[in-house]
Amino acid sequence: MMTEFIRDHGSNHKEVRLPHGQLHVFANDEVFSALDHKVYQMADNNLRIPRNVYMSYTPDAHVGIGTCIGTTAVWDLKDGFVSPSIVGSDIGCGMRVHLTPLRKEDIQDKQLRREIIEAIERYVPTNERASSQYKDIRLEDVVTEGLYGLPKRYVPDAYTPKKTRSFTHVEHAKFSFNTDYLDEIPDKMWARAWGQLGTLGGGNHFIEIQSVIIQEENRHIAEKWGLFDGQVVVMIHSGSRAWGGMLGPRYTRDFKKAMELWGVGTPDPNLVYAPINTEQGQRYLNLMYSALNYAVTNRHMIAYGVREGLKDVFGSEFEMPVLYDLMHNYALKEPHRNRGMLVHRKGTTRALPPGHPLNSPAYKETGHPALIPGSMGTSSYIMVGKKEGEKNFYSICHGAGRVRSRRATKETVTVDQFSQSLKVGTEDEILVNQRTLASILDECPQAYKDVDQIIDSVVGANLASVVAQCRPMAVVKGV
Repeated sequence: MMTEFIRDHGSNHKEVRLPHGQLHVFANDEVFSALDHKVYQMADNNLRIPRNVYMSYTPDAHVGIGTCIGTTAVWDLKDGFVSPSIVGSDIGCGMRVHLTPLRKEDIQDKQLRREIIEAIERYVPTNERASSQYKDIRLEDVVTEGLYGLPKRYVPDAYTPKKTRSFTHVEHAKFSFNTDYLDEIPDKMWARAWGQLGTLGGGNHFIEIQSVIIQEENRHIAEKWGLFDGQVVVMIHSGSRAWGGMLGPRYTRDFKKAMELWGVGTPDPNLVYAPINTEQGQRYLNLMYSALNYAVTNRHMIAYGVREGLKDVFGSEFEMPVLYDLMHNYALKEPHRNRGMLVHRKGTTRALPPGHPLNSPAYKETGHPALIPGSMGTSSYIMVGKKEGEKNFYSICHGAGRVRSRRATKETVTVDQFSQSLKVGTEDEILVNQRTLASILDECPQAYKDVDQIIDSVVGANLASVVAQCRPMAVVKGV
């Protein structure tokens, strides 16, 4: 599909006129020119949904199911629409970073890093069919209360209320919703989701042990956050597992039936939507919040397992406080332009600037950490939002973004190329938990865009700035 008109606003911000509306794209020239023409077709389909207020792509945008990953789409709460397709199937998928007192040189030894990986795997199941180790946690408490639904034994700082970072240093510790909708959830879904709490999942989900390089211009922010050069941090990427995974298809079917009844649709059968104030819209939104509660709790429990593993290696006094936890697949009710909006983010990260009222109190002064993962063999980034990000509803990228499908990656990238990107055989080798690289070849760095170009696009658009670069040292992947 050819775009009819492109207006260049400068600062890596282009506005594309499509047949059914305007699409804003935040990307430098190199990234913009490489965008697949299919992303414009998908955007135009999305813009067919009535009364859209705003739609944009971050530089990591790539084709997804129904909607591109890297999409921010906004509707007014009064007369707008909600779309499960523009939330994504892994509801609440997001990032989490924990601080440690370790320095890079403390774990430079490859045998020690191998020991760390094995210790983590004792506590965090990485096999898709593995079951949760936390049978004393009530799933109903988790999906209704979020982190507050956990027994205190799983919240390391629960006994020091004034220092309970577990609840204060997260985007949301709990989402409130109408719990009556939970009565519609079948028993088999409850059972499966209960069995997955604290498990990693497959695909692009991971646990990484990383070393930090502070960006000089934001050193004062890094210090306030507790970051320092050479520090070892733990980055976690996971979502709502079976709970969100089963909600998406279930309610997508409901939306399709309703759309047929209303006589509406788009050329893409995978793109579904409904008015926010309909029964379908309210059911989905309320149950989506339950999945967000599950997702943040799942990442917390993964981190709990990592902490237990690192205690086995470094002693019982070892602690790793949370820096921040946030999501990049959801639809949030937010105030913008002096009215309530429903902001869909599918593969985009909220990055609020200093002083923004939606910041958690812990980050009111500085703005919160915006956590951007790389691709196993490349750096990840910790950023902070800028006031200018208001133009994009404070959304930035969520990662590098795929440049090849899983199948295409396996067909075009060799294990040797993957091995070279992980520096296998050198002192700086990025160790992975999988016995063969072939088993995770579809997640190799070559499957993704150049993350440095993605970050350059975001910084050049004045949406956010880099606080720290995080280089991988050891990676735990699920299969």
